[in-house]
Amino acid sequence: MSGIKLGLGLYRHMLTDDNFAFAKQCGCTHLIVHLADYYSKQIVTATDDKTNYGYAKALEEIWQEDSMKALQKKASEHGLTIYGIENFSPADWYDVLLDGPRRDEQMEHLKMIIRNAGKAGIHSFGYNFSFAGVWGHSKEQSGRGGAFGTCFDASKINLDAPIPNGEIWNMTYGEPDGTYIDPITNEELWDRLKRFLQEILPVAEEAGVEMALHPDDPPMPRLRQTPRLVYQPELYQKVIDISASPSNKLEFCMGSIQEMTNGNIYDAIDQYASQDRISYIHFRNVRGKVPNYQEVFVDDGDIDMLRALALLNHHDFQGVLIPDHTPEMRCDAPWHSGMAFALGYMRAALQMLDRGLLDSLV
Repeated sequence: MSGIKLGLGLYRHMLTDDNFAFAKQCGCTHLIVHLADYYSKQIVTATDDKTNYGYAKALEEIWQEDSMKALQKKASEHGLTIYGIENFSPADWYDVLLDGPRRDEQMEHLKMIIRNAGKAGIHSFGYNFSFAGVWGHSKEQSGRGGAFGTCFDASKINLDAPIPNGEIWNMTYGEPDGTYIDPITNEELWDRLKRFLQEILPVAEEAGVEMALHPDDPPMPRLRQTPRLVYQPELYQKVIDISASPSNKLEFCMGSIQEMTNGNIYDAIDQYASQDRISYIHFRNVRGKVPNYQEVFVDDGDIDMLRALALLNHHDFQGVLIPDHTPEMRCDAPWHSGMAFALGYMRAALQMLDRGLLDSLV
C-alpha cells in the first residue's frame, strides 16, 4: 500500500465544520490550512500593480498555541489531521524578507509560530520567500466547458511595476508613502534565505516541523523589479544544499515546476523525491509555460498526472497531495465542485496505484 495521503487546502475563511465535512466526504484524511487571511473570502483573485490581496494583519491570536491546538481538535472531530500550514502573514515577516530594522523581532515571532505548530501536531509549514509573491494572474473562462481558471500572460501586464513600500508578497502591511522598495541582487536574496534557514531550521527540527519552500509563481527570474529564487527546477537543489537538516524541505508545486522553461516535471520528481526532500505537493496541472500558461483541470493539462504519481510512489513519498488552483465550475458551488472533481480523480488514481495499475509508468 502506498503511504501517499489525500488532502485538501483550505483558506482561513473556510476553516469551518461544513468544509471539514466536505473534505472528509471527498475521501481526504489530511488538510493544509492557510491562517494568513490573504483572500478575504475570495479565491485566487486577479492581481496587478493596482490590485493586491488586501491588508495583512500582524500578531494575530490564530498563531498562538491554544488556537492551533483548537483547530487541530476541530479537524480531528471530522476524522482529519491538519498536516501543514501554508504561508506566514506578510505583516509578520516583511522585515525578514526586506532585511529591515524589525527583522530580529519578527524572526523571534516566526520561531514561536513554528514551535506552536509542532505542539499542535502540525508536520509541515509552507512558505514563499519572495517580494512579489503570486502576482500578475487573471481569472478567465479558460477551462474546459467555460470553467473559470487562473491564467498568466506576461504580455498583458507591466512586469516591471515597482512594489510600493508598505507592500510585500502581494499584500499591504503599512501605509504607502509614494516610495518603492529598494532594489537588491539575486545574490542578496539568496543570502537572506540562507540566513533565515540557518535561524529557523534548528527551531523547526526541535519542534518536529518541516519548513517547505514553494517555488516562484509565476516562475520568472525577475518580477516587479525584484529577483526570484526558484524559477527553474534545478534551483531547488540550491535550497537543499543550504542545509542538510531534515526540516529543510520543499513544498513541491507541480504546476509551477511545469510552467518553468528548463527540464521537465518527471526529472524534477526523480531528483527531489529520491532525496526525500518533498514535504507535501500541490497536485496541479497546467497548459503552457511562462510567459503564457493556464491552470486547468487535473486531467486536462500538459502533465501526465498518473505518471507523476507513480514516480512519487517509486521513491516512497509519504506526504500529502492537495489539489491547487482548481478551475471553478459554472454552478451554485463553483469552488467546491471543482475541488470535488479533482479529489475524485486523485482518490481514484491512488486506488489504481495501490493495485499496481500504474507500475508500468515508472
